[in-house]
Amino acid sequence: MAIQIIFLVAFFALMIAVGLYYRKKAASVEGFVLGSRGAGPWLTAFAFGTSYFSAVIFVGYAGQFGWTFGISSTWIGLGNAFIGSLLPWVVLGRRTRIMTNHLKSKTMPEFFEARYGSKSLKLISAIIVFVFLIPYTASLYNGLSRLFNMAFNNVNYTVCIVIMSLLTCAYVLLGGYMATAMNDFIQGIFMLGGIVVVITAVLNQNGGFYSSIEKLAEKSWQYTSFFGPNVLFLTFVVILTSLGTWGLPQMVGKFYAIKDEDSIKKGTVISSIFAIVVAGGCYFLGGFSRLFAEAGADGKPVIDGAVVSYDRLVPAMLENLGPVIIGIVLVLVLSASMSTLSSLVLTSGSTVTLDLIAPLRKKPLGEKGKMLLMRVLIAVFVLISALIAIYQVNSKSTSSVTFIANLMGISWGALAGSFIGPFLWGLYYKKTSRAAVYLSFAVGVSMSVIQLIKSLSGFTFGVSFLDETVFKTSIHSGSFAMILSLVCVPIISMFTKQQSKDRIEEIFSCYKKTVTVKATDALKLEEEQ
Repeated sequence: MAIQIIFLVAFFALMIAVGLYYRKKAASVEGFVLGSRGAGPWLTAFAFGTSYFSAVIFVGYAGQFGWTFGISSTWIGLGNAFIGSLLPWVVLGRRTRIMTNHLKSKTMPEFFEARYGSKSLKLISAIIVFVFLIPYTASLYNGLSRLFNMAFNNVNYTVCIVIMSLLTCAYVLLGGYMATAMNDFIQGIFMLGGIVVVITAVLNQNGGFYSSIEKLAEKSWQYTSFFGPNVLFLTFVVILTSLGTWGLPQMVGKFYAIKDEDSIKKGTVISSIFAIVVAGGCYFLGGFSRLFAEAGADGKPVIDGAVVSYDRLVPAMLENLGPVIIGIVLVLVLSASMSTLSSLVLTSGSTVTLDLIAPLRKKPLGEKGKMLLMRVLIAVFVLISALIAIYQVNSKSTSSVTFIANLMGISWGALAGSFIGPFLWGLYYKKTSRAAVYLSFAVGVSMSVIQLIKSLSGFTFGVSFLDETVFKTSIHSGSFAMILSLVCVPIISMFTKQQSKDRIEEIFSCYKKTVTVKATDALKLEEEQ
């Protein structure tokens, strides 16, 4: 335990030191929220990746989908790498940086207001962000508590939450975006090294890779097959966990702050490699979870004769490793959780301040007022999410447990299902209309709310397609919400009122500006003739 405590104390001290170092660079709203749009490729790429992958992925999803799909769950990690990391950088990165700077928008709701000329869209999107980010934030603590209990002999769950909350709150409040980005970079290094060490150690418990594969095949050949036992469900999981990043404000916001063209090119490669190692590694590790638990009569995992939740699987794979490895795992999961938490609370605090409270005030907020309010709200968001997490673990109510368990899919479905179409088409398609954006918001939120009610009450539609496909789980409904947003926005836009031609041309003029580049980046026309 002494080794693990040393690991954690050193880790905590480093995080606070970074917050203090960047304190002076967070003196303005632009500096606090976006780091004055000066983040380089490594910081932005790691900030994107570490915000993407949290303890929810490492402990919850890796355990659940590794158990469900076996080795084929690795496809989820690869989907996260190529669809969730590589493609957003290629498709959204450059255009997001150019247009958001041109429109002077620092948050996604500000972008919707400026792009579509509607204050209502700004307020509605800010409310969606506020409602669906806080409970998602609360879910981050669950996986962390499982590992702390394993490492420190059932340490009190509330203590884990309080420590993580205070530490994250401290360095975000001190240094803003740049402190968050630098800590994300440091935490990302821990995540890269940690996942490699953990996979190696876990496989060695069963004699190495080939021996582990053979033992897994003895359970059932399906868990070692290329696409696993359920290809359709696997596809839905890939869609939700990969396509979701295109519409999540805490993810897209990383492109607002990137420094220059060279940073986008390098960041694309760095972010993709990071996701391959971390996401691919997490789901690959989870694929061997059946070697550490038995399947009960209903197919659920059983450990020591007792049925356990999926969150218990990954800790079970690690509990017999040495203290040094467990210390590495703790830092790994802390890094994953704190990086995502810091990104979420920074997004929430800035959105509510700039897009909800400031516009509704009769007396304008000055720079200092906005800074103070953002810091207060960030602390409030951390407190609320911590209280939700503590209530969940101490409550004996089935509904509270169900709510948290479904939170990832419901939150991602509501946020990405609402925003992905309006944001993507807003960058590319001049004819995107306000009516289409309103419809996308309505579809994303309503599908997630219906899914939540269905999960809590158990009601059915009585229609096979709805009950067994669209609303079967939050993963299914979230995936459908994103697809509908992408498909319906351009179609509805063709039949609804467009913005004025002059305004649209002014917005898209940012892509036509002439810039000077080095000859190594673009050959001169006369040299080609």
